[in-house]
Amino acid sequence: MQIYHSPEEVEAKGLKQTVITIGTFDGVHKGHQIILQQLKTISHQMHLPGVVITFEPHPREVLYPEKPIRLLNSLEEKIALFHQYQIEHVAVIPFTRSFSLLSAEAYVEQFLIRYFHPSAIIIGYDHRFGHDRQGNIQLLEALQQQYGYRLEEISPQVVHEVTVSSTRIRQYLAEGKIELANELLGYAYHFSGTVVSGDRIGRTLGYPTANVQLNDPRKLIPAQGVYAATVQIGKEKTTRKGMLNIGYRPTFQGKDLRIEIHIFDFNKDIYGETIRIFLHAFLRPDQYFESVEALRQQMDKDKLQALAKL
Repeated sequence: MQIYHSPEEVEAKGLKQTVITIGTFDGVHKGHQIILQQLKTISHQMHLPGVVITFEPHPREVLYPEKPIRLLNSLEEKIALFHQYQIEHVAVIPFTRSFSLLSAEAYVEQFLIRYFHPSAIIIGYDHRFGHDRQGNIQLLEALQQQYGYRLEEISPQVVHEVTVSSTRIRQYLAEGKIELANELLGYAYHFSGTVVSGDRIGRTLGYPTANVQLNDPRKLIPAQGVYAATVQIGKEKTTRKGMLNIGYRPTFQGKDLRIEIHIFDFNKDIYGETIRIFLHAFLRPDQYFESVEALRQQMDKDKLQALAKL
């Protein structure tokens, strides 16, 4: 997979004709996956390179800095998913305030046409672009003859009568509805982080945990509680089972939010390692226990429940 980090890099590559699709693709969910499949199909039919155009940072971070967005994917995760879905070319375009001020017509002429020379454009039904999001599918249709590209519109994708959208997935994650979120994503929601020192309370309970500091602080943290999870450590391909807790540890009067995972049947020192955690099922909310023994007994139950889900 070829990755470009600016329009100029694309121009330097000399791609004279392409099939393109454009979007933030946060989540690379099932709706996005249908667009990616269509990109591959049409690019193969036309014998042209297929290019995914995406943006970093997320446009909302630039346009509405007072309303920070929580991302479903870090850029690294998004690129990994594009690779998984066998995308040939990915252009990661820096999204800036000046870029956002391009009129919709200038966006098409000075950005899409100038740098990508599209013979075909594949677009979601609700895609908007240009200053104040004035560009839409109707404008691309109106410019088709002038610029000579084929236009393919992807209609709303529905899974079990629920429209697939990044917004709905964020809502499910915030509510702890991890299985519904995963169904719309088409894969297990995951995040990466570095294992850092904790209070070592888990060891006294017989459940040592790895405390995780997220690699991307913009990443959406799901609802507080206990989850059935799997984990990959470092560059290992092996996936291990475990249970994850997101919360303030009310039984111990915790003051800061912690993300910590107990990996079943594992006792190696992994401080400083990067780990990747996949969430599969929500087990229970974060809660206060009257005693350490009551907490330990609940964790015994959590483990059995997690193993049943994994």
